Amino acid sequence: MDEAGLIRAAQRGDVAAFNQLVLAYQSQVYNVAYRILGEPAAASDAAQEAFLSAFTHINDYRGGSFKAWLLRIVTNACYDALRYAQRRPTASLEASDDGDEGRSLADVLPADDEDPLRAAERSDLRRFIGRAALQLPPDQRITFVLSDVQGLSYEEIAEVMQVSLGTVKSRLSRARAKLRDALLAHAELLPDEFRQ
Repeated sequence: MDEAGLIRAAQRGDVAAFNQLVLAYQSQVYNVAYRILGEPAAASDAAQEAFLSAFTHINDYRGGSFKAWLLRIVTNACYDALRYAQRRPTASLEASDDGDEGRSLADVLPADDEDPLRAAERSDLRRFIGRAALQLPPDQRITFVLSDVQGLSYEEIAEVMQVSLGTVKSRLSRARAKLRDALLAHAELLPDEFRQ
């Protein structure tokens, strides 16, 4: 994919070129939104809002990492959704507690060399961490998702969130400490080798 060429074409109004960019980044954008918001419908709305905003403001893109620019837009859409939800709390009638949304079949099925008990324990642990991450303050949750779920570097996270490198490190440290404390409070979920 010639990302730079597609961006230039999209800036000239080529919708097909922008659609190619959407196809390239849609799963990552949705995954970030889902990990931050925790609800499929809200994540879908935030991802759609992010792509609409990106298309509307594509001429404001001035170079650098397009991925970071796009992830900044989706995190801002998630912040907006979180603020809106805080002002108007609701409960979804369709919300499920299975935690499998946004995961592939390979994430759920055990590997060939993994016994079913270990696979079930791994699934329970992953589900617990996902729910615990949703309890973090939004700035820590977003930093955690971008770092430990999406694998972005500290520098990329600083660019996405428009904060200093020290702020990224501090937020991530606090998020990991809170998740560690939550895990230690439920040590039964940890594999034997990590129990104290």
